[in-house]
Amino acid sequence: MTAPTITITNLIWSFDRTTQHVNLLLLKRDQAPFKAYWALPTTTMRDDESADAAALRLVREKIGLALDRLHTEQLATFTQPQRTPGPRGVALAYMTFLPEMPPLTPGYGASAAKWFQFADTPTAYQLQNGTAAFITPTSDQATYYATPAARTTTPLTQLAFDHDWMIAVASQRIRNKLDYQPNILLTLGPTFTLREARTVFATFLRCPLNALDNSNFKKNHRQLFTAVGTTTAKRAGRPATLYRLNYLPLTNA
Repeated sequence: MTAPTITITNLIWSFDRTTQHVNLLLLKRDQAPFKAYWALPTTTMRDDESADAAALRLVREKIGLALDRLHTEQLATFTQPQRTPGPRGVALAYMTFLPEMPPLTPGYGASAAKWFQFADTPTAYQLQNGTAAFITPTSDQATYYATPAARTTTPLTQLAFDHDWMIAVASQRIRNKLDYQPNILLTLGPTFTLREARTVFATFLRCPLNALDNSNFKKNHRQLFTAVGTTTAKRAGRPATLYRLNYLPLTNA
């Protein structure tokens, strides 16, 4: 019996301050299987490295950023036999939270690399860039993997492998941690305003921004945020207060 291939799949998150939207990196595959399909960045784990090291290497190779361990966390291990066509593959999934949104250049195995805007729908989450749009599945795990791994839909509506399921799992993980360890806010950089934090929270909670009252949001999350200054005033009015995540080391804030 052949041992399964072990890969590292990295969900690389960022925040676009121009559009005020969370973004997720996708690559267009230029090799089979799923040639021309969009997919999450993936690499094969090397014999001489740990899974954590491989996840950070993937960011260096695909993005050109050298991040410390603070910016990445392990998500889950995906082992279902149906998740890949052909030889069995096991994926160790990670999430990386970029403190900036750098330009992208596709590397080996990809014909394109793009940031996809991440948004909420009434029942799921959506990724979109131009005409390509992907909705996260809403079924349970057993039902999802009961469908063949070989997709018959268009690359503009279906991601490669089980990557849409991984995104659904990641989105739920982020949502569940918002009130005690919102690492997704690392995408805002070392400091952020309450409005920016509320924008990120509202996306994963699938609610309008105005549903998160500013004063109540500050009160309910005061154990997580520490005020560190104010924004540079670019318009008339009072500058906004800047905050940092207080459970992170100051040297990495």
